[in-house]
Amino acid sequence: MERKVDSSEKQYTILLADDHTLIRLGIRNLISNNPALKVIGEVGDGEALLEFLQTRQPDLLILDISMPKLTGIEAVSRVKKLYPGIKILMLTMHKNKQYFYHAMSAGADGYLMKEDSDDELLLAIRRIQDGKNYLSPFLSQDFADDVISAYRNNRSSPFETLTNREREVLKLVVDGHTSKVIAKMLFLSPRTVDHHRANLLRKFDMKSSVDLVNFAVRNGFVIPGN
Repeated sequence: MERKVDSSEKQYTILLADDHTLIRLGIRNLISNNPALKVIGEVGDGEALLEFLQTRQPDLLILDISMPKLTGIEAVSRVKKLYPGIKILMLTMHKNKQYFYHAMSAGADGYLMKEDSDDELLLAIRRIQDGKNYLSPFLSQDFADDVISAYRNNRSSPFETLTNREREVLKLVVDGHTSKVIAKMLFLSPRTVDHHRANLLRKFDMKSSVDLVNFAVRNGFVIPGN
């Protein structure tokens, strides 16, 4: 039975960020059945997300981890720095624990799988609204709130230490470009690009570009082709 909302009670506002229209529609329809919750907008990529937040900020952002134009991990970090009061629930199909680690270390408040049930989505929203962390039951239940807090406070993702130029170079390396091609694309010298590549290997503690690419893709730092 639906709970009626008192006229003086403030609705919990939600912004949906996912590049799949059907996913956004499904979540919006589900949330619309709960009078305590209100979807105030939808965006389909990272740039549109940041533009929306310049004019209006929700209580909760439900964010796809594989967003175009701005990766979900980077979006979490940017949003939390600009709008620390916004809670973020990651929505993903990735069960790899490394995605979870990097999302939480970047500042996410919850991690929900796209294959979770409708009831699980509402539970996730409720837990985050109550000031708690949320973790999908599809992931190991060994991740208690204190473990999440310890990871967030004591471990930093190497991605967070990259300069903007290093992130550009990393994306182009993942896309398969050589240093010579990258240099032309970024209007740099090949020697400067090689310097950035060397810094990337050092920061990620990798021995080769192949290892770096595999690690970056596997852990969600870069989505190939986006």
